[in-house]
Amino acid sequence: MGMGRERAPGLPGFPCIKYTPHRFRSKNQHHYLRKMEDAVLHGQATARRLLDLKKKDAAPDVILAHPGWGETLYVKDVFPDVRLIHLCEWYYHFATGDVGFDPEFSSSFDDAARIRTWNALHTLNLENCDQGVSPTIWQKQRHPAAYQERIAVVHEGIDSDLSPDPEATFTTPSGVLLRVGDPVITYVARNLEPYRGFHSFMRTLEVIQRRHKRCHAVIVGGDEVSYGKPPVGAATWREKMLQEVTLDPARTHFTGRIPNDSYRRLLQVSAAHIYLTYPFVLSWSLLEAMASGCLVIGSRTPPVEEVIRAGENGLLVDMFNREEIANCTLDALESPERFARLRQRARVEAMERFSREKGVEGYGELVGVA
Repeated sequence: MGMGRERAPGLPGFPCIKYTPHRFRSKNQHHYLRKMEDAVLHGQATARRLLDLKKKDAAPDVILAHPGWGETLYVKDVFPDVRLIHLCEWYYHFATGDVGFDPEFSSSFDDAARIRTWNALHTLNLENCDQGVSPTIWQKQRHPAAYQERIAVVHEGIDSDLSPDPEATFTTPSGVLLRVGDPVITYVARNLEPYRGFHSFMRTLEVIQRRHKRCHAVIVGGDEVSYGKPPVGAATWREKMLQEVTLDPARTHFTGRIPNDSYRRLLQVSAAHIYLTYPFVLSWSLLEAMASGCLVIGSRTPPVEEVIRAGENGLLVDMFNREEIANCTLDALESPERFARLRQRARVEAMERFSREKGVEGYGELVGVA
């Protein structure tokens, strides 16, 4: 059984109890404390639903949760003996994390104080849980040393049936048919924004298109802001970057978010998959690209370096060096046979380390049902 906010989509065939916070956070709340007040409201609403269960003599054997929204703040007050496992996805750092990483966007003492205060919620969550789980070693190591012993590294897992297909094709929104072997550059993110290097990618693509007259770029992602701040002077980061760079619209294909089967075919036709990210949570899309046999050109940032080893299962580049990224991409387009071994190794390692079966196995061991 699951539990989530009233707008949570849930899973087909999986019962889900919905809750609604009894009010919104205060408009005049200090901005350092907005996340904490929001977390308290979510925690209260969740506790009320759990108390309803308890009145019916129902109790879970184990609770597995992402605590970042505060929903489990009071779980132990309702069910003190129930094992609580938290997904320890992120713990903020000012000097060595996402905030302040990009020289293009200045950070301030106020930013440092704000994220230090935000960590109060994450520290409470670490105190409350019986067991923590982080998807990667680097994400685990972001948490305070005093808590790391209780955090296991278990990735959520990617689909095991991802694979290369030499017969795959992908049709762009404008009707261009792309096949395996075509000079296709792919870029994927939930939303197109600087945290995932979208601004750097677009500047690089301008360089690539000047030097390679046949390549196509397929760019997957929405126009919302998942992380960081919205752009100044434009409605979306896509609009902002299109104001800055000059690209060939016939060879630049924005798809928005696409169905899973289309996404799989796109990865299969990719000749060079560019994945750039701040030092932040590792995207599933990187691992899915590896499993699909893509040649990954990844940013030389800690989450990527845990997975990609330059010259062995992919390539690493300076996230802000458009010439370096362009040169690697052009090499991949012009001499694909040189990188066949890297693509094969990437697929093997993605399956061995990050398949869904591995994740299920790890979680099973933690909850005692393996």
